[in-house]
This record gives sequence, structure tokens and C-alpha cells, in this order.
Amino acid sequence: MLGGACQNDHKTFEEYYDLGGGVKIYSRKSWEARAPKQFQSFQKPASFFFIHHTDGSLCYEFHSCVTTLKEIQHFHMDTRGWDDIGYSFLVGQDGNIYEGRGWDHVGAHTLHYNTSGYAASFMGNFMTHPPNDASLTAVKKLIDYGISQGYIAATYKLYGHRDVGNTACPGDALYPIIQTWPHYTHTKPENSLLKLT
Repeated sequence: MLGGACQNDHKTFEEYYDLGGGVKIYSRKSWEARAPKQFQSFQKPASFFFIHHTDGSLCYEFHSCVTTLKEIQHFHMDTRGWDDIGYSFLVGQDGNIYEGRGWDHVGAHTLHYNTSGYAASFMGNFMTHPPNDASLTAVKKLIDYGISQGYIAATYKLYGHRDVGNTACPGDALYPIIQTWPHYTHTKPENSLLKLT
């Protein structure tokens, strides 16, 4: 269900898709994302779904999350030289999802797996404390929605970023939580499934 309302002095348009239960997917337009330099179309459905954390600031409401999103996008595009913000989706402690590259474009989030998987990144650092229940629920709803719409294969495998890379991401406090979720697996994809990106 599409929704939206004009709010605040900056005339930000809160354009979103309502997943129900108070969870929204806010569009790129809603957070005034920069246009990508270029993009590659994602060939659906995804076989994998990756969980990350941004290792940056927490945000607890729409406007602070917008500020954080813009900072991440500027860092990815201007410092790292990427074509766009790297993640498919980002999630705030407000319990909402924010569109990064979205369902249609290949991300830059998980080396060697970008063309075969999506990634949701929790905004913040979750080494010492977990994300709140609202944000955890939001990501579960996002995955369920992705399956229902054919974006994610029903047989998908769920991973933390550290499962396929030399990193602490998605954080010591978040990682054990996602290991209890459906489809989580410790087994890395076979090399034959890798598509270098």
C-alpha cells in the first residue's frame, strides 16, 4: 500500500510502501537520494540475503535517519568511488526500512555475492548491543515481502556479512540473533555460484 505525506520545513516528501504492523519501506525520493552514476539490473530472484551493520550513527526517527542515509551515500560515492550507496536496504531504530539500491539494482555490499544477493544494513554499530526489536522485525518483514513478490527465492540462504568476508560485520551483538532466523546457514555458497562483481 503506497502512502505519503508532506512534512517539515524542508518539504521532504515521505513516500513509502506500508508493509503492515507499522513497518514502512521509504523510497529513495523520500530521503532525497542522489542519482546513481550508473547501475546494473539485478536478475531476480535472489539466492542469498545478507545482514550488515553500517558501523556508524544510530537513528531513531525519520529525519535523523535521512541525515544518516545521506552521510552514508556521500561516503560510498565520494570517498569509496562507488556508483551509489552500497546496500540494497537500510534499517533504522525507528523500525522502518529505507531503500538503498532497492530490488532492481545490483548492490555493492558483499564482495563476490552482489549479483546473487540483497543486503539489509542496520544503521549503527552493534558490536556491544543489539538493534531494537522494531528494527529486527522490520528486516524480517522485508524478507517476507521480498519472497512474496518474487524478489527473493523461497529457498534463499541467510548470512551475516562475516560469514562470507573477513569482517566483524554485522556486529557481535547482532550476529547471534540472525543465526536464529529462518534460512540462516553457516555453509558458504559453492564457488560455482559466485559471480564476481
